[in-house]
Amino acid sequence: MIVTVTANPSLDRAVRLTAPLLHGEVQRAGDSREDAGGKGVNVARALTSAGVETVAVLPAAADDPYLALVERTGVDVRRIDVAGRVRANLTIADPDGTTTKINLPGAQLGTDEKAALIDGIVAAARGAHWVVLAGSLPPGAGDGFYTEVVEAVRAGSADSAPRIAVDTSGAALAHVVAHARPDLIKPNEDELAELVGEQPAPAADVLDAAVRQARELVADRVGAVLVTLGADGALLVTADEVLRAAAPRITVASTVGAGDSSLAGFLIAADGGGDPAACLRSAVVYGAAAASLPGTQIPTPADVPDWDIAVTALTPR
Repeated sequence: MIVTVTANPSLDRAVRLTAPLLHGEVQRAGDSREDAGGKGVNVARALTSAGVETVAVLPAAADDPYLALVERTGVDVRRIDVAGRVRANLTIADPDGTTTKINLPGAQLGTDEKAALIDGIVAAARGAHWVVLAGSLPPGAGDGFYTEVVEAVRAGSADSAPRIAVDTSGAALAHVVAHARPDLIKPNEDELAELVGEQPAPAADVLDAAVRQARELVADRVGAVLVTLGADGALLVTADEVLRAAAPRITVASTVGAGDSSLAGFLIAADGGGDPAACLRSAVVYGAAAASLPGTQIPTPADVPDWDIAVTALTPR
């Protein structure tokens, strides 16, 4: 069983334009859609559709309209009661696949609400194989929230502590890597560079830079690093090996949720007993499938083509 945690869920509204976005102008949209979003919920949607037993923990008021959307996905939700409303995020997609995102910060999380959320995560995590901590943190949670969750989950699980996967960025990622040693992190190339205190590498050097930066982290600070590289595929770096998977050629509809789907693909393969190469291949397949779909539409197995994804072992330079 896999538990996902979405501390800052979002109602994702996606608008598809029929012409490029023009700043300051009035434009008509081609169509729009609404999805129950937030990185942990996106991961849970993909896992659930693939038949993986999944529980999604999130804070929301009992009458929040967000819950009706998430219930339609079939995800098993453990709701932690809070006073604030789930935020709404807006994605605007140009015809060429370029996306513009406007993300709200989320409602303030009170001290008692934060404690209740951590307690709910610990309860759900007992007996789980993985706990996925994903997405931004709401105001009031603090940069160390994920570290607090990891410590509480490990303390509450005795000898059967689940593995911890983290998909976040900025100060929240830096804190959990520095203090809690997660088993897996899933940054993109820019998030990884920020984590190790560097500027994003030029396009021609991204692959080499990502390999070097990820190797700085394993195995002292993290167990493994799954680096998503967009059209350049993905890397899986552990203490023992560096694997690269190429990306298939696709027509991009929306990149929103692609990284979440990559993490879900990795976990789907891991849940099925796949080796590191199989997990990386599944991550790339699911990420590419998500990028081919509009809005925050998370791929089901039926949406995932039978791509032949090459995985190569790299020799670090």
